Amino acid sequence: MKIGIIALNPKLYSIKRLMEAGKARGHKMQTLDPLACYMNVNSSDNKVHYKNKALKLDAVVPRIGSGLAFYGTAVIRQFETANVYTLNGSLGVARARDKLRAHQILARKKLGMPITAIAHSTENVNDLIQMVGGTPVVIKLLEGAQGRGLILAETKKAAESVIETLRELDAYFLIQEFIKESSGQDIRCFVIGDKVVGSMIRTAKEGDFRSNLHRGGTAEAVRITPTERKTAIAAAKALGLDVAGVDLVRSNRGPLILEVNSSPGLQGIEEATGQDIATMMIEHIEREAVKDKSKKKAAQ
Repeated sequence: MKIGIIALNPKLYSIKRLMEAGKARGHKMQTLDPLACYMNVNSSDNKVHYKNKALKLDAVVPRIGSGLAFYGTAVIRQFETANVYTLNGSLGVARARDKLRAHQILARKKLGMPITAIAHSTENVNDLIQMVGGTPVVIKLLEGAQGRGLILAETKKAAESVIETLRELDAYFLIQEFIKESSGQDIRCFVIGDKVVGSMIRTAKEGDFRSNLHRGGTAEAVRITPTERKTAIAAAKALGLDVAGVDLVRSNRGPLILEVNSSPGLQGIEEATGQDIATMMIEHIEREAVKDKSKKKAAQ
């Protein structure tokens, strides 16, 4: 198969591992800078062009960062229009990148998550804070990633100050209930298809509440419960993702979903679990691309 990996930085661990895993299984692998892709959008020719050539691929792996959401998803849609199998479709990627939309979908599916609120103005900050159970509260920028744009406001005054400042900057954010009993820990479940293929518990460094590895947190493999497994798989399916990193916290009322990532990193999960996640992703593409091709041929 000819497989393209849509990624801005080919030097990242995850991209290098996917390239290695694909080549090891006999595939022709290529990295594609999404911003260098250009498209012919018409009813007779829907190819994606790259470096002065029309691409002929069997499958693509989107690894779209938060700053590339608009154009990156447009490129994914174009591959879909050209009947190229995409590991994570444009709709799933767009849903996951929009934190508010993702939470609304999870809420509609009755999946557990911290109480979450959003507002356009600062006129009803007091009610907004009470809505999520009072302080402390977590304030999360909609465009944040890897722990960036995540603030813990421990008092009402601090929360009001942060909210007013962010709105003055015209920044949108979510206000979430702080799950005290999680003790600075969360669980990353790596979902491929209908399975959790690896899970790790991440612990924040001393003095921080953010457990992200990019923020200095530590990780180790963890055995998850059947309920946590079911929740992670349901969250990925709700957003329409074949591959997802689902972040959960353990609470007194069961597992709660913090976030669903459509481009989960491989380094932390592979190092913590010892699992070859990259090869599992390639194997999933092999199975699903064949099924996808058969479906499309039958529909013609």
